[in-house]
Amino acid sequence: MSKLNAALLDKAVTDILGYSGGETVTIGGKEVDGKKRNFTETIEAQITLKNYDPVRDKRFSGTFKLPSVPRPNLKCCMLGNAAHCEQADRIGVDHMSVEDLKKLNKNKKLVKKLAKRYDFFVASDNMIKQIPRLLGPGLTKAGKFPTLLASGDDMQGKIDEIKATIKFQMKKVMCLNVAVGNVTMDHKQIVVNTQLAANFLASLLKKQWQNIGQIYIKSTMGPPIQIYF
Repeated sequence: MSKLNAALLDKAVTDILGYSGGETVTIGGKEVDGKKRNFTETIEAQITLKNYDPVRDKRFSGTFKLPSVPRPNLKCCMLGNAAHCEQADRIGVDHMSVEDLKKLNKNKKLVKKLAKRYDFFVASDNMIKQIPRLLGPGLTKAGKFPTLLASGDDMQGKIDEIKATIKFQMKKVMCLNVAVGNVTMDHKQIVVNTQLAANFLASLLKKQWQNIGQIYIKSTMGPPIQIYF
């Protein structure tokens, strides 16, 4: 059950979309002039935990697929066999074969550069086992070890699924950030994504909503708006 106030969330999303569209909006009793940017702003939820000890309490980690893709512009690279590379070519996805990976020669700088160039990687089942041998630990260190694409999987479907998946992972800090949408999405899609992301995080916590202190949502260049106190 979501403890988010529907009216507060509704107004926050309206204000975020208004601000990113260049309108003047009222946030926290003050009028703020919006500004339209020449790129698609991501909308992010910023969550602060309470009554939680990151040292003593059990660390948590979980992934959840949102119904609407929050960041459609994430860049993917297919590390594939011949058939998968051909398929990637057809749908306009960058790809690399075993031979391409061998050329990197396990050079740490080149692997780091590769990891930086893409947001995530997908690999054929016969390639995924070879990646540590071909590239060393570079992709794992960057938190971008490839997702498996089985021979019968739909490549575009898999890529869209990864783009729609958010991850909550407790590290040593009490704040978590996660993308819940972007300013080109429908109002309703952003509201639903935000509610589901918050509900999912609560389900990972020991005391559920009692462990959540505050939630703000904001666009990349916009002011944060509190939706949970």
